Amino acid sequence: MLPQGKGVSAGGGWQRDQVTVPPSPSNCQENGGDDISAAEMQSRCHPAPCVSPRLARSPRCAPAGSRPPVPPHRGHPKSGGRGWRGGWLGEGGSMALTPGPAAGGDWRVLGDVVPRGGSSRTARASARPRERQERAAGAWSRCLTPQALEALLLRALGPVIPGPTSHGTQRKGSDKEAILDLITSRSNKQRVEICQAYKSLYGKDLIADLKYELTGKFERLIVSLMRPPAYSDAKEIKDAIGGLGTDEKCLIEILASRTNQEIHDLVAAYKDAYERDLEADIVGDTSGHFKKMLVVLLQGAREEDDVVSEDLVEQDAKDLLEAGELKWGTDEAQFIYILGRRSKQHLRMVFNEYLKISGKPIERSIKGELSGDFEKLMLAVVKCIRSTAEYFAERLYKAMKGLGTRDNTLIRIMVSRSEIDMLDIREVFRTKYEKSLHNMIKEDTSGEYKKALLKLCGGDDDAAGEFFPEAAQVAYQMWEHSALAKVKLQGTVQPAASFNDDGDAQVLRKAMKGLGTDEGAIIDVVTKRSNAQRQQIIKAYKAHYGRDLMADLKSELSGSLAKLILGLMLTPAQYDAKQLRKAVEGAGTDESVLIEIMATRNNQEIAAINEAYQQAYHKRLEDDLSSDTSGHFKRILVSLALGNRDEGPENLTQAHEDAKKLADVSSNDSSDSLETRFLSILCTRSYPQLRRVFQEFIKMTNHDVEHAIKKRMSGDVRDAFVAIVRSVKNKPAFFADKLYKSMKGAGTDERTLTRIMISRSEIDLLNIRAEFVDLFDKSLHHMIEVRAPGHPSQARHHLQPGPRALGRGSRTRGGGAEPALPPAEGHLRRLPHGSAGPVRR
Repeated sequence: MLPQGKGVSAGGGWQRDQVTVPPSPSNCQENGGDDISAAEMQSRCHPAPCVSPRLARSPRCAPAGSRPPVPPHRGHPKSGGRGWRGGWLGEGGSMALTPGPAAGGDWRVLGDVVPRGGSSRTARASARPRERQERAAGAWSRCLTPQALEALLLRALGPVIPGPTSHGTQRKGSDKEAILDLITSRSNKQRVEICQAYKSLYGKDLIADLKYELTGKFERLIVSLMRPPAYSDAKEIKDAIGGLGTDEKCLIEILASRTNQEIHDLVAAYKDAYERDLEADIVGDTSGHFKKMLVVLLQGAREEDDVVSEDLVEQDAKDLLEAGELKWGTDEAQFIYILGRRSKQHLRMVFNEYLKISGKPIERSIKGELSGDFEKLMLAVVKCIRSTAEYFAERLYKAMKGLGTRDNTLIRIMVSRSEIDMLDIREVFRTKYEKSLHNMIKEDTSGEYKKALLKLCGGDDDAAGEFFPEAAQVAYQMWEHSALAKVKLQGTVQPAASFNDDGDAQVLRKAMKGLGTDEGAIIDVVTKRSNAQRQQIIKAYKAHYGRDLMADLKSELSGSLAKLILGLMLTPAQYDAKQLRKAVEGAGTDESVLIEIMATRNNQEIAAINEAYQQAYHKRLEDDLSSDTSGHFKRILVSLALGNRDEGPENLTQAHEDAKKLADVSSNDSSDSLETRFLSILCTRSYPQLRRVFQEFIKMTNHDVEHAIKKRMSGDVRDAFVAIVRSVKNKPAFFADKLYKSMKGAGTDERTLTRIMISRSEIDLLNIRAEFVDLFDKSLHHMIEVRAPGHPSQARHHLQPGPRALGRGSRTRGGGAEPALPPAEGHLRRLPHGSAGPVRR
């Protein structure tokens, strides 16, 4: 019961158990007794909790357990009048109101005292005056709890009249929007109280009535919200293991992410709801190491001590390494014991120590050593240890990306996390996927289902174009790490140890001589030699046979394989010059190629490209770029084509001034436009300097520079600046994203795939492959094998060799190879969420 004038929060809502509840139709309602719409009912709301239904019990009530008679006033079926929107209150249940102290046992009907068994005509006559109804409102609100008032309103949303149905009633329909407004604005504890009050008032089960009224995904969402968290999890697991097949992803998500107490509550709720033992059911439906790890998690026995022993951390990291990477086969029991029992704080330190001693993150070792559902479960455990919010952000993104929506996953996460860490999930989602969770739900769902999900989401993080301070903090840390990390770039193609240019020339000639072509021999030679060695082979071939090797290869090969092999035979500068020429010649312009090459090459590479372009086409690259583009985009390309980027160290004072220029949106001077300011800084400052500039930008604006570019610019100018920013932040990740986009969807962009594989094979393709696995949870080797089969695929595989070429400990799913990288690179994408970083303004 809410006392009058007390418990009001600063925002005008009611404060219940430290949860602010905004005023709603269930807490504040005036009703004159006639049928009115839900919208009109809501429009009559007042901040004070007041409701005036037709029948209220006086503070001077009859003894407990007695039931009030139902006088035939206008709401009674016998009276022939129109009833209150909730129907007549005598239907289907009793009035569970607190008995008063009076011995006389009087009933109050809309403000008048009627002796038990008294005249209902008196009640009808006295019920009409408006002022008497209003006087009764105060007494009614003092008799009922707020949850009971909400239950009355909820009952009013689906009017009932007597009729021949299985429930003994006939429905006129329900106001779905009012239902979702009420249920999504209450905490789970309050919803449970509403269910209890509903049953007390009407003798009916609210969840059963909601199932009767609602349908489809909206029904599943609303019903899930009405259950206590432990019972909701129990229902999800029962559905996951019931019937044919098992939903392993559901089991993994719930058991890997819940705390010890939540696991204990889940086991008890499952036993109470289904009279079965959860562990026995899971053991009967799963097998192998996957089953063993699930059983360990079901014990809810993870250590919770915050005191961490450094000696035990080092020992656990060593044990994990010896159980996997250093062992022929894998000791799965060691992984299960350590990952299933140690505290979260301890495991975070173990993961850091593991990276130091092995040179690779624990996730990459798990992908190489384990497989199937067991691998997925262990990865989920690791992700939840690092950041539960990031794990659920990733699950939500995967549930909505691509064709179709995984609604069960979406509902389960939105319901289970709405009162725990939804704000954290939203922050991580926006930072990681560059769009708000609110917008993605809005684009991927519809109807009342969409409205309910958006209410659980709680708000649109893109509405004001600003990051949360916590999300800006994460972005700041990413730039800090990018500035400090010393990443060793590694290509996949190395100079052949026992190189013989004459012997290779003879092999190539033999492969092309006579009928047919031995494409395998050509691929084997060309892809296993460095570019410098290939140039020597070209000279040796001409010296021995008086023939042009490039011309012979062109006549013998065709299609994508010819483009790949001929591209490898060119020098890097010649190949880039040729790609730029193709991008500008002809009717149209391929701006994406211009951006990719010009935004990612250093000064020395730009100078070599200019020279190769002039030599091959007798024209200046700058002139062709100027004639084929326009506006700010042309100015960006011309600036980059000069190759005059500063190569000095960072200057913090200058970084602050540069960030101030980028953040200034008030300038109206056309000579100092936003694009001009970005051009003058992004195209000329050194990479170390730009990293500091972007950090200062976050401090000033509370959002990342890439987000600002996307909000304030468009077209090719936006794409060029974003490419520069991503290249500065993490160039291998930029190319990994390009490769993934070239192969996803209906077809494969062979030109982009071939161009990146050739141009990066001796620079950082090994790093790109590692980023590819981290970003997309699959190996580049496997995706090429699936999306681009045939001889070109075979040649591309040689450019990024598999496990046999790289040795033990480099396996990953799909047969691809993802070998160890230097520790700094492995850390780049694994930042602890919410750790320190001074970004607040």
